[in-house]
Amino acid sequence: MKKVLLTALLVATLPVVAAHAEGDPAKGKKVFNKCKACHFVDKEKNKVGPYLKGVVGRKAAAVEGFKYSKAMQAKAAEGLVWTEENLDKYLAAPKKFIPGNKMAFAGLKKAEDRANVIAYLKSMAK
Repeated sequence: MKKVLLTALLVATLPVVAAHAEGDPAKGKKVFNKCKACHFVDKEKNKVGPYLKGVVGRKAAAVEGFKYSKAMQAKAAEGLVWTEENLDKYLAAPKKFIPGNKMAFAGLKKAEDRANVIAYLKSMAK
């Protein structure tokens, strides 16, 4: 009986988990306020960091005119692409995901915040 109840509970919560993983662009825009001092997302212009317009699906270290760290260039040479999964890992702990990169931001600890920022970045790709 306990197995049936647990299975039913898991099945009932799957849509909620899936919806949560998608992220909310409007909430992501608010979280992105932490990023906008260093990154543009609405135009192809670099700041302290490279612009992030169209970042989802883009190869790492691919923005022309931006001087990337050697660590980021090495990851790009390995074939790193900014998939949603890689962005999530990077945003969680940039220095852990790519040791030696020059982004000073410590990361977004909440998975929900990361999902929302990624949804926002995706929405700004156009």
